[in-house]
Amino acid sequence: MAGLVDFVNVSTDGLESSPFAAQLAGVRANEARYFKNKYDIDFVTKPAADAPELVAYVSKVLTERDIVIAAKPLEVTEMLVDTDDGKVRWTYVFFESGLSVNVLYTVDSPKKRAVGFKLCMDMPIPEELASKFKFARQKSKLAGEIRGTFFVVKGEY
Repeated sequence: MAGLVDFVNVSTDGLESSPFAAQLAGVRANEARYFKNKYDIDFVTKPAADAPELVAYVSKVLTERDIVIAAKPLEVTEMLVDTDDGKVRWTYVFFESGLSVNVLYTVDSPKKRAVGFKLCMDMPIPEELASKFKFARQKSKLAGEIRGTFFVVKGEY
């Protein structure tokens, strides 16, 4: 189910097939709160099946590190945000496994370009990421504990 992500009343809508639906909903709400507080932008997701081009874009960027996410994509969103570093394209994919992947990509310059991975609480580290990254822990009122990591994007996408 597509729609505005409410970070006050956290909902699992669109994420029900995940064994970590409640925790993943917390991660999604945490992202929604960040964008609302920092940029006054609403975080609106849609089913991944309705935007296969966003899933393909994230998958293409991940090939830079030979990463293929095995889990089914459930929801996606994309935002263009004006920042001090220029226009930034943020693309998110939320996966059934409890993984959230985002691509932060400055459009006008290569100043800031990265891929972020967030694991919801209790989910195991996906096999495709376990040998490549170490994950830092972060406390979240909405998501409990989030484990995250990132890599800097070197290519042009």
